[in-house]
Amino acid sequence: MTVQTKRLSAFLLLALANLFWSGNWVTGRALREAFDPITLNFWRWMVAVLVLAPFALPGLVSKAALVRRHAGILLLLSLTGVAAFQSLVYLGLRSTTAVNAVLINSSLPMFMLLCSWVIERERASRRQVGGMLISLAGILVILSRGSPAALLELELQGGDAWILLAMPVWGVYSVLLKRRPKELGGLEFLFVISLAGVLMLLPGSAFFSMRGEIGWPAPAEALGVLYMGLFASVLAFICWNRGVATVGANAAGFTVHLLPAFGTLLAILFLGERFAGFHAAGIATILAGVLLATRAAPSRRP
Repeated sequence: MTVQTKRLSAFLLLALANLFWSGNWVTGRALREAFDPITLNFWRWMVAVLVLAPFALPGLVSKAALVRRHAGILLLLSLTGVAAFQSLVYLGLRSTTAVNAVLINSSLPMFMLLCSWVIERERASRRQVGGMLISLAGILVILSRGSPAALLELELQGGDAWILLAMPVWGVYSVLLKRRPKELGGLEFLFVISLAGVLMLLPGSAFFSMRGEIGWPAPAEALGVLYMGLFASVLAFICWNRGVATVGANAAGFTVHLLPAFGTLLAILFLGERFAGFHAAGIATILAGVLLATRAAPSRRP
């Protein structure tokens, strides 16, 4: 497989991850009254653990020593990527609008660049910065419905701070991902951090259970959690981890601008919203920025 083919495959995986995650944000907002954020995150990853166990456990039997040797980085990846990030997002979605949440989420590439610089001393190229700004402009086109003055009418909600706090947490996870033990296969690695995340979330979920704040979910709510566990956790993380491993955290970070684009399309398809000209303009601008930021720089002859 050529380098260009590998990069294309990686970016397709990253796009698919963002598609699955866009559904997670919609579902998380819909289930805000059915679960507290910690319990919702707990059950999401419990589903993932149960799905992954039959595939991951056979290979992990002979790798127990490897897991213990790399326990520190695995626990840190579990804390940031599994336990903390999504709990903060679900907490924020309880008290902020979807528009505000998506707008804040579009700042993620900037936090990933910052985390890459702080942790790895990796600098962004002019192409990456330019692509980020172009994609951000596309996000603003959609959020303002083609009217820049509408952005001035956005009201800050209490959950905005929690969403904003989640952004550098995910940035740290993505940057540290390259330090995961290479000997662990993709499913094995995801199972380990998922199981560790479930154990981290268990005390909080038990606390809310003892307070009597947890009710038995309705069938539709249970299906939402199953979607989160299978698509937004197992499949999305496999796609993301493989993509980041190929192109790096900086380049992968720019593809998160696809999430609000996919979210807009999902709202049109499932909520019956009208497709307007500003939707087309915004999505086209987002894609242009992503292509610019993720395109390999032309090689120079000596």
